[in-house]
Amino acid sequence: MILGLIFSLVAGSLLSIQNIFNSKVNERAGSWATTTLVLGMGFLASMAIGLIFEGEKMFNLQNMEPWYWFSGLLGVGVVTCLVQGMRLLGPTYAIAIVLTSQLGFALIFDSFGWLGLEKVAFTFKQLIGVLVIIGGIFVFKFAGARKNQETSKVENAAG
Repeated sequence: MILGLIFSLVAGSLLSIQNIFNSKVNERAGSWATTTLVLGMGFLASMAIGLIFEGEKMFNLQNMEPWYWFSGLLGVGVVTCLVQGMRLLGPTYAIAIVLTSQLGFALIFDSFGWLGLEKVAFTFKQLIGVLVIIGGIFVFKFAGARKNQETSKVENAAG
């Protein structure tokens, strides 16, 4: 359990850093170039690391549903949408929405046992948890907007 928590925390920190880097690349290169760079570099790195640690058995893809092979195509949508969301909303707000959406859809997929997942009972506590996170995003967004408006009023009165 502890190892799973550590890996999850590291993944979250790496995603945050990656999204900042992606945003900076997008400012200079555009969305499609950013997506190509991110996924291309990821392909090269995962291929090299996979070959080092797993060798030829890395390509043993027996007994796998063929549509799972296309998950990399979803990465194109993920990177493109994240880069655009961050450009339009800012990093913190965009990532908060992405993570909440991810949690909500994971809850739906688990509850219905979709996509080959083991069905997990849906509870009212899970729904409350997702709604609390959504409420937190609204508090974050609107509290920040109100603070910015107050700062602008003070600056305008002083200027």
